[in-house]
Amino acid sequence: MQNLTEFPGNATSHKSLSVIIKVCVVIPFFCVFLCCIVVMLNIFASHRQFLDTSRYILFAYMLINDTLQLLSSVLLFLFVMGQVKFALVYCVPLLFISTATFQNTPLILATMSLERYVAIFYPLQRPAAWRSDRIWIIILSLWLISCIFPMIDHTIGEHDPAVDVLSTPVLCKPTVVNSSPIQTLFKAVVSVLFFAVVAVIILFTYMRILLETRKLRQDRVSVSKAMHTVLLHGFQLLLCMLAFTSPITETLIVLHANWLQEDVAFFNYFCFILIPRVLSPLIYGFRDQSLGGYIGKTFLCCSNKVKPCIRGKLQDVLSAC
Repeated sequence: MQNLTEFPGNATSHKSLSVIIKVCVVIPFFCVFLCCIVVMLNIFASHRQFLDTSRYILFAYMLINDTLQLLSSVLLFLFVMGQVKFALVYCVPLLFISTATFQNTPLILATMSLERYVAIFYPLQRPAAWRSDRIWIIILSLWLISCIFPMIDHTIGEHDPAVDVLSTPVLCKPTVVNSSPIQTLFKAVVSVLFFAVVAVIILFTYMRILLETRKLRQDRVSVSKAMHTVLLHGFQLLLCMLAFTSPITETLIVLHANWLQEDVAFFNYFCFILIPRVLSPLIYGFRDQSLGGYIGKTFLCCSNKVKPCIRGKLQDVLSAC
């Protein structure tokens, strides 16, 4: 069997087809996610009771954060697929947003677990920062923490003197901007630290709520719900941590399959970054009874509006014939 590299035209067409397939897989997936997020955010904006609860405010904040993370990562994916090059002055902010929002997600999960802990153990004497009108202080603190480390990462990097930040076009990838060994080590340490601290917080809150469930004779239902919610945050954290398995899967694929480097990178991006990020907020949103009920009503209302419209169009076509 002859290799595709013997025929440059075939190799080029094969690569173009591969790019088209990858884009056609990612874009619809992202659009469905974006549609669900818009529906949930619209529900939050339309019903005051959600904005008066700290838990739902934090969840809405997580939806916005994950949307920014996926939007920036999908844009970077499209730029790489299309081999679009532009100056570092435009590339660095996009990479900064992608990194900051990626690190922000585990912090939000830890905060949501702590919120359940505070709600169970301090129902009448809740600290001021955890009230719905003050929760923005915690949200700003999370943003500040998640933005500090990417700033340090870009500061300690070694910049190529041949690359002009304002004019030299480059392919916008993390390996282009963060190429020094110090940056790689710093990023690995920060990521491990983030997820380890969050895992300890979620485990602590889960065990404390579990012990409280055994003590209480009354109101066991609400405590049990809080315990299941914290357990769900642990599952969400596990989904986020799948992104760190990409080097292992990349090595295994290279050893046991004859895949191209860009195909391996796409497989890791789609399976271990895109899908977990999409599933994590959707699982939480649809699982919640109050929010899930409104989501079901919204989609049912939309389907009822679409059906008469489709029938009317069909009747117009049939009458014209």
